[in-house]
Amino acid sequence: MAKRREERRGQDWLGPELGVPARTVSRVLSRHGVPYLRECDPLTGEVIRASKTTAVRYERDRPGELVPMDVKKVGRIPDGGGWKAHGRKMGSTSAAKKARIGYDYVHSLVDDHSRLAHPEILPDEKGPTCGAFLRRAAAYFADRGITRIERVTTDNPFSCRHSNDDRCAALAPWLEHYNTERRHTALGSLPPVSRLSPT
Repeated sequence: MAKRREERRGQDWLGPELGVPARTVSRVLSRHGVPYLRECDPLTGEVIRASKTTAVRYERDRPGELVPMDVKKVGRIPDGGGWKAHGRKMGSTSAAKKARIGYDYVHSLVDDHSRLAHPEILPDEKGPTCGAFLRRAAAYFADRGITRIERVTTDNPFSCRHSNDDRCAALAPWLEHYNTERRHTALGSLPPVSRLSPT
């Protein structure tokens, strides 16, 4: 129970950490009335209204067969934090409206077989920027054993309380954790790198 509160993780992560089957962890959590993670706020752990979840997961048969590319437009966070840290009234003053600091564009490419991800924070989402990003992402994938990308799909599909620079600086360490340590239920509770051949 303590590990669940501290880490805010589900049975698929807790089971291997504790050396017991995930199903056992699930039963213990259920017996103690612990809500599902999908019903909780990821930052605070407080129960919120449950959202719909994907019932069927899918994956491609081989690395590089399909790689979705997305761009997420994210408002920059001013020094000292934005309205989520200081309340909505902060953003309603005329000084705050005049001091708009613009947007970052988080470009990401994810392999549908291994779930290996490569994101970058860039200044816009124009064609040349997207093309250059795709070339760099393909090189990143090639360095990790995905030497051929067969198909790319795209559409225009994190908010936090820290300053914008902190968020940008946090991307690289988070990506390393995501690709090499974070367990994915779609991959049998293994990280994306486990599906790739060592190079």
